[in-house]
Amino acid sequence: MNDAHATARIALACLDLTSLNDADTEADVARLCERAQGPHGPVAAVCVWPRFAAFARRELPAHIGVAAVANFPDGEVDIERALRDTGEIVQSGAQEVDVVLPFGALLRGDEPAVARLLGAVRAACPGLVLKVILETGVLVDDALIVRASQLSLAAGADFLKTSTGKTPVSATPQAATAMLRSIAADARGAGRVGFKASGGIRSVADAAVYIELCEAALGAQALQPGRFRIGASSLLNDIEAVLGGQATPPAAAPGTY
Repeated sequence: MNDAHATARIALACLDLTSLNDADTEADVARLCERAQGPHGPVAAVCVWPRFAAFARRELPAHIGVAAVANFPDGEVDIERALRDTGEIVQSGAQEVDVVLPFGALLRGDEPAVARLLGAVRAACPGLVLKVILETGVLVDDALIVRASQLSLAAGADFLKTSTGKTPVSATPQAATAMLRSIAADARGAGRVGFKASGGIRSVADAAVYIELCEAALGAQALQPGRFRIGASSLLNDIEAVLGGQATPPAAAPGTY
């Protein structure tokens, strides 16, 4: 996509404005919610810890979603913990659950444990959007990423998400391609399931890479918040600079959203 302004518009509409720092407070989340309602239009959702989901829902208008994370960021095989997180998100009035797939279990070859946890979380949040975080920077191998995608789709995921943003490698075009091909090849998911690139996407030019990959795999009709998301916080600075006709600000430090 060559038009930076058009790319910025898509990125803004599909942005999950994110704050998942250990030291986050309600004041931080309030600022996040204020930023989500910027001069160029709203983001798709804000993404926060479960303990802030109810607060964020009160701070935001109904047309901006609230997402919160479960089993985050380590992706342990602890169904009780994942269900506690999910239950808190459901009770908060949030619309979306971003759950970390037990990627360590998958690396050990324990697919049944992965399926059990994802299935339990899916059953615990009926009617909510379920995004499954694969942690592709740890899985690395395309075959493992494809298998993680298949297990997530079989469990009823609404979105496949690349990363927690908490590992040295987050979203990459290679991982995105494997995930998007998995969605496109799935008979139940091809016309329904979305893709979320998360972590390390800090500029409109970065976002353009994932917009183009999504369009190529799922079609132009997928370039809307129901099928495509970008998880970031610092990206909004560059979006606003592009849409405001300003110079692009300095990039955020590595290791941040």
